[in-house]
Amino acid sequence: MTTAVQPTPAPAGGSDSGGASSRAPGRPVQEVVHPTRAQYLAEVGRFRSNGFEMCADLCAVDYLTHPDRRLPDGVPHERFEVVVNLLSLSAARRVRLRVQVPESDPVVPSLFDLYPGVEAMEREAFDLFGIVFDGHPDLTRILMPEDWEGHPLRKDYGVGRVPVQFKGAPGPR
Repeated sequence: MTTAVQPTPAPAGGSDSGGASSRAPGRPVQEVVHPTRAQYLAEVGRFRSNGFEMCADLCAVDYLTHPDRRLPDGVPHERFEVVVNLLSLSAARRVRLRVQVPESDPVVPSLFDLYPGVEAMEREAFDLFGIVFDGHPDLTRILMPEDWEGHPLRKDYGVGRVPVQFKGAPGPR
């Protein structure tokens, strides 16, 4: 079952995340929907057929260090989350979909057939987080070299050091 979070105004003085609110007075708060992985493609297709012409953004989040973040009742906490922002330019509406993706099976359907512009965004989430987009036409690395091991934006990815050499750097003065 898809869980929709009813829009609620941000607390006085800022958002519930602690930052200041950027919402213009009188504008509606964005709708947030939490489909399961099984519902994800159908839910996005429903928004597409209801006038959401544009996928403005698709990204991933690793909640390894925040497993108890606030989610609606009935939505299981998983390590990864795929976040999709859809826009209806004609109706001036925005919706955010947040799909929980388990670490043990980081696979979600690709949105390429609905929104071809997500091709690079899905490749970036694959490259940096290791989330596989089933049905993607060219799921290869986009930012890291093909032989790179691991996914650098995962919270448990080791921070390495690459020595920097400057050519022609002047010696001591």
